[in-house]
Amino acid sequence: MTTMNLETQMQLSKSSQNIPLIKGIFTPSEALEVVMALLDQKINFHQKQRLQKWELNHKSNLKEIDDRIQALENDKQLVKNFVNTAKGLQTKVTINGLLEIALVTSHS
Repeated sequence: MTTMNLETQMQLSKSSQNIPLIKGIFTPSEALEVVMALLDQKINFHQKQRLQKWELNHKSNLKEIDDRIQALENDKQLVKNFVNTAKGLQTKVTINGLLEIALVTSHS
């Protein structure tokens, strides 16, 4: 049996965690690369979910997943437009992305 160190035990006892995923000042091209990579991974995740759901039942309602994928694609366009504005103004971009995860208890 393995024992957890004290720090790990303390982290697990909390009901939520905040992780500073992205924090800093970036050139427009760096900002675009970082944010697009995150959005692309999230889109890929939902596309895999969609395929798995469809494989289980070809008549599944996929609208919710399709809507989420489309929303992320729209977000990508917004980011591109914003970064192009930063390029045009010859400015840098600051990104602060905090990932908050929390335990959810199910009462079913």
